[in-house]
Amino acid sequence: MNTDVVKLVVFRIGDDLFAAEVLAVDRVLRYMAPNPVPDVPRWIEGVIEHRGGVIPVVDLRRRMERDEIAVGPSTRILVLHTSDGYVGAIADAVVEVAVVPVSAVAPPPPLFRGLAADAARGIAKVRDQLVVVLDVDRVLTRAERVVVDDPAALAGDRG
Repeated sequence: MNTDVVKLVVFRIGDDLFAAEVLAVDRVLRYMAPNPVPDVPRWIEGVIEHRGGVIPVVDLRRRMERDEIAVGPSTRILVLHTSDGYVGAIADAVVEVAVVPVSAVAPPPPLFRGLAADAARGIAKVRDQLVVVLDVDRVLTRAERVVVDDPAALAGDRG
């Protein structure tokens, strides 16, 4: 196994490119409308079934505070394997699987804010374009995950 390179699933949110390490991407699904869940953050689109369980689906466009656009034929849900389990992430399109040298991935700049600051693992140069490499464990924080995993929240029970 070549440890001098990293494989990245590159995807698009608006005009910007993001990536996740290929080993963190369980699969890429055609977009299907998630089932809505009450009392969750606005950027959690809902839940879908995956591998016999229910997983939260994050709208990355909303999570990154971007303008909303209609779902199109290239919209995908990336099923990310995190240390807390699976999380779906809606992207405008999946662009490619890129193989880049580890040396082409730099740490994120200290001035990043929002999700970029919290979830960026680094910046990679892919085909002369800069790509934000996400730390998939931080797309949905532990505190946010508790809200989604709480059976009362999923059932809409106010207790």
